[in-house]
Amino acid sequence: MTPTAPARRTRTRRPLLAATALLGAAALVAACSGPPRGGSADRAEVQLSPSSPPAAGDIDSFTWATYAEPPTLDYLQAFDYPQNTVLSNVCESLMRWTPQLTLAPGLAEKASNPDPTTWVYDLRSGVHFHDGSVMTAEDVVYSLGRQMNPDNAAAWAQSFQNVDTVTATGPLQVTVKLKRPDSQFPQYMATAAGTVAAKAGVEAAGRDYGTSGSLDCTGPFKLGSWTKGQSIELQRFDGYWGNRAKAGKVFVRFLTDPSARTNAMLSGEVDGGYLIPTESYDRLRNGGTGTLYFGEGLSTVNLNVTSMDGPLGDLRVRQALSLALDRTGFVRTGLAGAGTVTGSLTTRAAWGTLPEDVRATAFAHLTPTAQDIERAKALVKEAGASGRTLTVATSSIGQDVSLLATAVQSAGARIGLNIQLRTIAPNAFTSLFTDPKAREGLDMFPETYYDSITDPLDLLANFRTGAYQNFAGYSDPAYDELVDQASAEYDPAKRGAIEAQLQRTASEKLLWIPVAEWPTAVFLNKRITGAPTTISYLYYPWAADVGAAR
Repeated sequence: MTPTAPARRTRTRRPLLAATALLGAAALVAACSGPPRGGSADRAEVQLSPSSPPAAGDIDSFTWATYAEPPTLDYLQAFDYPQNTVLSNVCESLMRWTPQLTLAPGLAEKASNPDPTTWVYDLRSGVHFHDGSVMTAEDVVYSLGRQMNPDNAAAWAQSFQNVDTVTATGPLQVTVKLKRPDSQFPQYMATAAGTVAAKAGVEAAGRDYGTSGSLDCTGPFKLGSWTKGQSIELQRFDGYWGNRAKAGKVFVRFLTDPSARTNAMLSGEVDGGYLIPTESYDRLRNGGTGTLYFGEGLSTVNLNVTSMDGPLGDLRVRQALSLALDRTGFVRTGLAGAGTVTGSLTTRAAWGTLPEDVRATAFAHLTPTAQDIERAKALVKEAGASGRTLTVATSSIGQDVSLLATAVQSAGARIGLNIQLRTIAPNAFTSLFTDPKAREGLDMFPETYYDSITDPLDLLANFRTGAYQNFAGYSDPAYDELVDQASAEYDPAKRGAIEAQLQRTASEKLLWIPVAEWPTAVFLNKRITGAPTTISYLYYPWAADVGAAR
């Protein structure tokens, strides 16, 4: 998730536009260049594009496809693709993640840090919510406060773990006091963690907020009709403070079957979509109805270890499964060749502008990616795990999930493990991240993890004791201390050196099993253009850029 930029901070007060270059400097690689080359991993044969061509003009409407219906559009739970694909166009955050994966001002036109534990956000004036009311500091304090309230069980609560107070220090100024220096917090203010909604509207909606009615946000589109099980309509908000959206309406359709989703794109029933089924790459490339683009995804395909109570509690079993996996075969079939075999849980792009020695350390001592069946068999036998059963989730969301689950089953069979697959419906798959009951009886599930900020700590912090995605309950005080040190370090190179140590531990312990890097894919038919190709669409109002192709 969480739904991915470090900063060097001094004690002098400075505006965000100056700080942004530093916040983005710690890991951004230009989207058009792709991950830095190097290492022995197989590389994808796809060309990464920084964006699709800009729109030639306005368009009345367009239709977009997603693989599942959002369970809610409350920004507190905006941690997965379906929610964020919609919400990024309706609600906005204090900061903005750009299509180039850098930080820029959002609802805050300036941010400054007078000391290491203080962030001051000066808000834009005259910003209207969709109900016509004007945004104030009180709305910001309320919105961030909802994230911090433990009763709300927000998916983004971990981003606020070092926040002491959030107060209005002026009609259009909010001051955040931290308990300790936190290099990650200002970056997360560009994600759904930094979303601002109208206090009055959220309170009036009560428990229904996010499931019906208005979202009372500030984005270029407002929520129109929501036909449950079918589609969501977005309507252009003419009172928007920024650049006017090029489309009058956007219809987001929920098409859970990958084949039906692809057929809808080829027939013109829908105009485009992100998260293209990998089995459809060739059909969409060669269909003559539009263009399939690839962009930087900051995404890795992994096997999330959800329980260490059974055989996976023995490192040797995790090592055996990793050694038995046919990663190259999975990239070729599961990702249709548009991926990169990796032994790293983090993408190379997340480390892209750090010093060479830091990158070299981070990508040394990685999980081996070459198959070694004999060694894997020996490890299973040494662990006394021969014949033991593991349960892995699978789903028809796309063949990237189903074929990886099948690859794990095949690997297990070759080394003496009994791998059982449990099928999860596409609409229920997101529950694996939020509902412990949904994970009961599961040992692993395929996960495509995307960084929500351009910093490797976004993923590596998941193995800190009690972290949101630390489903297996891994706990190591030494690891926790390194996470704290990295979080408190504002110098990108120094932080990167600490993160390299974390990467080594995560790799050696196989806390998740890394499989591949995966770029973002987007299809646009001949009617439309303008959508960003990078994973920025999760927090950037991508639909506002989409317009007529000619």
